[in-house]
Amino acid sequence: MPVKKQKTVKFNQILDALKDLSRPFPPSYLHHFSDLSNESTQLLRQGWGSVQVERRRALLSDLEELSDADTLVSFLEVGRLALEDEDAQVRSLGIRLLWEAEDISLIPILIGMMENDADANVRATAANGLGAYIYLGEIESLSQSLLETIEESLLKVTASKDQSIVRQRALESLGFSSRREVPDLIEQAYQSGTPEWIESALFAMGRSADARWGSIVLKELDNANPEIQHEAIRAAGELQLASARQRLLDMLEETEDDVTLTALAWSLSQIGGDGVRAALENLVDEVEDDELGDIFEEALDNLSFTEDMAIFDLFDLDVGGDPDSFVDLDQLDDSEDGDGDSTRPGKEH
Repeated sequence: MPVKKQKTVKFNQILDALKDLSRPFPPSYLHHFSDLSNESTQLLRQGWGSVQVERRRALLSDLEELSDADTLVSFLEVGRLALEDEDAQVRSLGIRLLWEAEDISLIPILIGMMENDADANVRATAANGLGAYIYLGEIESLSQSLLETIEESLLKVTASKDQSIVRQRALESLGFSSRREVPDLIEQAYQSGTPEWIESALFAMGRSADARWGSIVLKELDNANPEIQHEAIRAAGELQLASARQRLLDMLEETEDDVTLTALAWSLSQIGGDGVRAALENLVDEVEDDELGDIFEEALDNLSFTEDMAIFDLFDLDVGGDPDSFVDLDQLDDSEDGDGDSTRPGKEH
């Protein structure tokens, strides 16, 4: 039997469906917004203003969800268009859609939005989005001049009188930076006594790859404020704190909250070591929710990566060229401690 050819959908048809509020927008059309041609981009730009604002918001949210699930799609053209939208929520969603773009031409746009957009949430989202470029600069995938431009802009915002949410997101992005001013800013935020600033300080600590924050993170694992505790759990994983392992394992036994369980599972997968694999496997065996089960499976996969990196790090030691100093893989136990300095902190808030 001959294979039935898939019907070709013209981009004009997709735009018409986007404008038609009498019917749900077909999810199968979402992939057509990836890697748009110049012609399709122009058609989208011409018709964008005719799309009802709730439909624009929904489209961008759906595209963000799709990009999280499929790393092969790219919605650069849609995101860029959304940055110019009159609706603040659409602009924020556009920035979020571009978080993984790593396109240096977006840097001046994001800086401008962080400093000048009329909406505080948009300014905060832009400040958050600049964190990815600080990270790129720290791993020398961005020029020093561009890195310094971003850092100076973020430092200016943290010292400004802008709304707290904007300054907090700027501090979080600076968490990636090795600038000498940053530790003092993190310390000031932590000592402020304001829960939201403490959360941002912990978030920045996790991004810093700096062991100086270990004792603070350990202390805040027992904070009665669940939001602060959650940020401490995340930071413990990002910093790969071996000293936090047992406390996190105990918390895993104590909590029934799905959000906390998810945070604990991921952080433990970043730390590794004794008891972690058994604990995560037990979560997978006992969970009844399929979506939660998938998250725990991903944590197990990440644990395998952590363990592999721990073995790799053993070969990175300077053994002085002594042929008798090699590491015998057959002598490595599966429970070998996966601790080590993190060189790749998380990127998202």
